[in-house]
Amino acid sequence: MTALGEHLLITASAVLVACAIGIPAGILCCKNRVVRTFVTGIFSTLRIVPSLAVLFLCISLIGTGLWPAVVALTLLAIPPLLINTTLGFSGIDPAVIETAHGMGMGRTRTFWQVKLPLALPLVFTGFKTATIEVIASATLGAYIGAGGLGTIIYTGLGLMRNDLLVIGGASVAALSIISGLIISRAEQLVLPWRNVHQVG
Repeated sequence: MTALGEHLLITASAVLVACAIGIPAGILCCKNRVVRTFVTGIFSTLRIVPSLAVLFLCISLIGTGLWPAVVALTLLAIPPLLINTTLGFSGIDPAVIETAHGMGMGRTRTFWQVKLPLALPLVFTGFKTATIEVIASATLGAYIGAGGLGTIIYTGLGLMRNDLLVIGGASVAALSIISGLIISRAEQLVLPWRNVHQVG
């Protein structure tokens, strides 16, 4: 349970920080095409950098332990959040925005009542992708003393114990599946109109 708790702490910390950076940045990117091209290009490139390479870079800069792992995983989680948020907001039909303004809605009201609900499906997709990627990659945190379920896996490798490998791998897989289901359920609760539309 200690390993599971550590894994959840690492994952939650990285995803929350990534949300705080990636979602606002994605919204800002929609307002300027040049900025959008530049920022999304950088983070799209970052996605192809191996997690282990980012982790080792963090070791050289801030040492070992929990926080280097969180920093590395945050960098891994930002791209899907930023890119999906950008796509969600930039894909809104301008006619819808014009209609909202024509009905007397100001910028703030249009954002919260029109833009955000329309963009949320893609934002949720980015959030789910980021969470599952972080859960899987957080196993690498055991390399630098961050703990987590990766500790069980690497212990199994060191001792040549298949039972530990199965327990560790199955735990990560189960955590990924459960997290995906929880996020999907949260999306259904937040966006009930989408379910009605899909059924219809």
